[in-house]
Amino acid sequence: MAETNTTNDAVRVGTQAQEVAGLLIGDIISGRLSQGSRISEPELSRKYGVGRGPLREAILRLEGAGLVVRAPHVGARVVTLNQAELSEIFAVREALEGMAARLAAIHMSDQQLLDLESLLKTHASHIHEHSGQSYIDQEGDLDFHYRVINGSCNQRLIRSLCDELYHLIHMYRKTSGRRARPEEALIEHQMIFKALKDRDGELAEMLMRRHIARARREIEQFIDSDKQS
Repeated sequence: MAETNTTNDAVRVGTQAQEVAGLLIGDIISGRLSQGSRISEPELSRKYGVGRGPLREAILRLEGAGLVVRAPHVGARVVTLNQAELSEIFAVREALEGMAARLAAIHMSDQQLLDLESLLKTHASHIHEHSGQSYIDQEGDLDFHYRVINGSCNQRLIRSLCDELYHLIHMYRKTSGRRARPEEALIEHQMIFKALKDRDGELAEMLMRRHIARARREIEQFIDSDKQS
């Protein structure tokens, strides 16, 4: 009986930790917990209404995802993304998402492609309604890239992109004022989708890499202008 209770407690803590991790990720990506800010366990325990055990496990999960860093004598803090690190992240993303697009052209079902086409129509409507001033706030299943990554059906690739890089990139999207023009991004997404629909993995990879490289060049240009100023 004692062993059963211990197992149930462990499951409960794990479930709470997962829920708290989701709340923490939301607060970090939105900027409510700003980059570089200290992670206060007592404060967050009160805020989320959970014990220190699930909270500490959640913080450890976020350390694994690269959203939280821990320093000796300082404790846990929200990661601070500098421009050089972002350039490296986007370089890795370019290679991995290119591979994901190639695989998605092979593995995505006809229904997944129909759903992706419907998503792009929703994005197009949003851009039209906002006179091209913004792209729809993408996250999870609302995110074109997220759909393509999961469509690759390669679990290692999905974990690499969605468990770490995805949150860091989403954090950058939310906190940075520098974004690609919505119409341009939509056109590029539509071109990638056509390659996926045509089952042309080579073209899908090339277009995805080119699409992400544009964002990487923007970051690198910002770094160069920063050095010159």
